[in-house]
Amino acid sequence: MFAQAAREQDLELIVNMSHIQSRPDARSKATQNHWLAEQVFDWSSVPTTNLRITFFMQWLLYISGLIRYGRYAMPFNADSRFAPIAGSDIALTAAKIFAEPARHSGQTYTLTGPVEYSHEELAAEVSRVLDTDLQFEQVTVTTFLELIGQPDDTAKLKHFEVTIDQQEGRLAGTTDTARRIIVQPLVTVEQFINEHRPLFELDYAKAVGEAR
Repeated sequence: MFAQAAREQDLELIVNMSHIQSRPDARSKATQNHWLAEQVFDWSSVPTTNLRITFFMQWLLYISGLIRYGRYAMPFNADSRFAPIAGSDIALTAAKIFAEPARHSGQTYTLTGPVEYSHEELAAEVSRVLDTDLQFEQVTVTTFLELIGQPDDTAKLKHFEVTIDQQEGRLAGTTDTARRIIVQPLVTVEQFINEHRPLFELDYAKAVGEAR
């Protein structure tokens, strides 16, 4: 529907946000649909730039409530690797592309954050920044959805086939594409945690009150 509307309105450029592991035989229906969206925009003949993006740093916000109480739980293998990217860097990349449509039309860019981590290493980095002791804990997808208060989210449940993609290394590695497009350093995990620090730490007065 969007592609048809874009053709009718003669849009100058579409910036399409996709998955880094986008492919026709993806296990996750969401990832497969992203691949299909890339094809549809191609068929539409509307100039398009595809952004194939790794996991956002915002994933940490899903478990910020757990982190406040000293628990770091994710439904991923501890050794699976990826380079998380901040949503703000994705948005700025898209804005820069829109500012120069002719330069970026027809391109597919892979966007990652500046540093690759295993999930266990990422837990250690969050621990360092918060000056606390967080041990990575792998839980089932069902348990994870219960922990974040979304036990009935069937879309997420099905999408977590992406855990296998990670184990196969489909999200591993880094690129400097986003940094080159926005012409500035990308947000680090430390900066992201500090920007959202109140979400990851208990308010001391509140904590003391609860203890009483």
